Amino acid sequence: MIQQLRVYEIFEHNKAAFHTRFRDHAARIMRSRYGFQIVAMWETKFGDRTEFVYLLEWPDEAAKTAAWSAFMADAEWSEIKRVTHAEHGLMVGEIEDRLLVPVDYSPAKGLGSLQAS
Repeated sequence: MIQQLRVYEIFEHNKAAFHTRFRDHAARIMRSRYGFQIVAMWETKFGDRTEFVYLLEWPDEAAKTAAWSAFMADAEWSEIKRVTHAEHGLMVGEIEDRLLVPVDYSPAKGLGSLQAS
C-alpha cells in the first residue's frame, strides 16, 4: 500500500466554488469510476496561501498512474472543469504531488488506512 499526498493552492475569492466542485464532482468521479481511495481532506493556510490537501491510498504505483490517467481523460470531468472555469475563473494554482512510502519503522508500514485503528 502506498499513499499519495496532493496539495492544491486555492483562492479565497472562489474557494467555496472549488470545494463544491471537488466534493460534488471530482471526488464522485474519482471514487466511482477510477477506484480512488480518498483517505482524508484538509484545508490549510501556508503563509498567505490557502491550500486544499488530500491523501489518497493506492495498492501500488501502477494503479495510481493508471487511475490518474483515466481520470484526467474523463469527458465529464473535462466539461465540469471547462464550465466552472468559465463561471468562477482559475480555481487551482500550483499543485504539489508527493508519493509517500513508509519507512521500515513507521507504525503504518504494511497497513492500509482503513485497517489501521
